[in-house]
Parts: sequence; structure tokens; C-alpha cells
Amino acid sequence: MTDPTTSPGNAIARVEAYLKDLQDRLCAAFEAREPTARFHEDAWVREAGGGGRTRVLRGEVFEQVGVAFSHVHGNQLPPSATQHRPELAGRDFQALGVSLVCHPANPYVPTSHMNVRYFEAGGSGEPIWWFGGGFDLTPYYVDEDDARHWHRVARGVADGEGRGLYAAHKAWCDRYFHLKHRGETRGVGGLFFDDHHAGGFEAAFAYQQAVGLAYLDAYFPIVDRQKDRAYGERERQFQLYRRGRYVEFNLVYDRGTLFGLQSGGRTESILMSMPPLVRWEYGYTPEPDSPEAALAAYLQPRDWLAD
Repeated sequence: MTDPTTSPGNAIARVEAYLKDLQDRLCAAFEAREPTARFHEDAWVREAGGGGRTRVLRGEVFEQVGVAFSHVHGNQLPPSATQHRPELAGRDFQALGVSLVCHPANPYVPTSHMNVRYFEAGGSGEPIWWFGGGFDLTPYYVDEDDARHWHRVARGVADGEGRGLYAAHKAWCDRYFHLKHRGETRGVGGLFFDDHHAGGFEAAFAYQQAVGLAYLDAYFPIVDRQKDRAYGERERQFQLYRRGRYVEFNLVYDRGTLFGLQSGGRTESILMSMPPLVRWEYGYTPEPDSPEAALAAYLQPRDWLAD
């Protein structure tokens, strides 16, 4: 019988095969909605060990979308990884993941983020491994039907197969994607989990796979409903302003950004999550009772599926 606390000997190969296939599926779904634009791929090698392939698309529907696969390894973890897990200090490690950030052109199409990852540490002591990931939605003009659809898909995958994880991983997402200095969430949430090994390797791996594929069902119906909606300069300027919050979160709080930079990753790939255009405005306050002012009411945790 397989010990559920350990990973099988072929874990890395299986996870890598899944992640590369997921990257291909995601890119195909984005390209299917673009008239002519296609992804450009950069294959890269990390001097300290490992590498990856970063794909970026700039098109008419999607102003910029990046889908990156990475598999890095080394003998020493950076401080961002050991600060809360001191038992990892001094261990060799392998980390694999696919990370996606989409910045659409139309302000009525939300920005979206998805990440699934696997971590394994060797060396002395008990083997350590876990899965992490999730997806979250950042609208500029909130459509409640879109938000409920997003969370229905999230609940379906997190509670599916008897997992019962939606409540915990939805709340974790609300906590994680929170800009403390602004007192607001980054968007309307979704799922977030880390250090996940419940039920053993096979169960945890199955959940990671399901989450990655569920993003397709969660996001693209929203894109298809909103991408042709008319907008003007007012909506565009508000979109650019709110993108600044995305930059603030990624540079100040995001663990993946910190891990990548501190572990000697490829800077261009790490920062592909940044929007291609953004603006800051000192003391900006939207007009009272305007669609722009309405966003603030949605930037606190809520139960989107209460009804």
C-alpha cells in the first residue's frame, strides 16, 4: 500500500506532464478568441537550476495575457519560502507550476489570474511536498451574474468528489488577495490554497488538476458575454487606474513574485503578470453614484452563492 504522506517516485514527471498540457490548453482557448494574434514563446534556463517556457499574447480581445510554465530546482530555498516554514531551510527543492494572468482590452471583461503549483523538498528529515493554486477574478465593473457564475464553478470543483473545500479555500482567497494598505480585496475572489496534501498525493494531485481545468469553464463564458460590449474613454481610464491596484498587490504581497525574484528566476517571466498599461492618479475619487463608485461595495468578502 502506498504511504499517503509521501509522493510517488514519478511525481515530478507526472506533475510536469499535466502542467505542460494545461499550458497548451489554456493558450489554445485564448487564441480561439483572437482574430489573428498568437502566443510568442520564450524558452529559458535558470542558472541556478531548471527553466521554463513563457508565452505571451497581445491581441484585440486580450491586451496582454501571459501563460508561464516553470520547473526550477536548487539546493537552497529563498527567505520567502522558509520564513513561515523554517524546517525547509537548507533543503534541496523542486518547484513546478503554471501561472496565468489575463489583462483584457475591454474594461467590462475582468482581469483574471490562475496558478497551480507543486513543491517538493528533499534532504535530511521527512520528505515534504504539497500542492497549491487557485484562481481569482478582478472586475472593474462588476456584473453580479458573472461573479456568481465564477463562484459556482469554483464551488463545483472545490466541493466536487466529496472534497468539501469551497468554504475554506474561498475564505483563504479573500484573505490572501487583500490589499491591507487599501482596506480592500483585489477583486471578487475565487479559490486559493497552499501546502495542500489532504488525502495523500493522488487526491491532492487530482484536486490540482481539476482546479486548473475549471478555470476554462469559469472564465471564458464571462469573456464571451462581455468582450463585444461598447465602452468609451471614461471606462478605459478607470480600467487603467484600477490596474494600479493589481501592480500594488503583486509587488508588495504576492508570494509567487517574491519567491521568483529571490530564487533567481527569470525576471521577465516573473513580472509578466504586470498590465501593459496602467496609471496612477493622486487622490482619485470617483463621482458619487457613478458606475465607477459602485465598485467599492464589491471589494469586501461576500457570499456570492447565498441565494
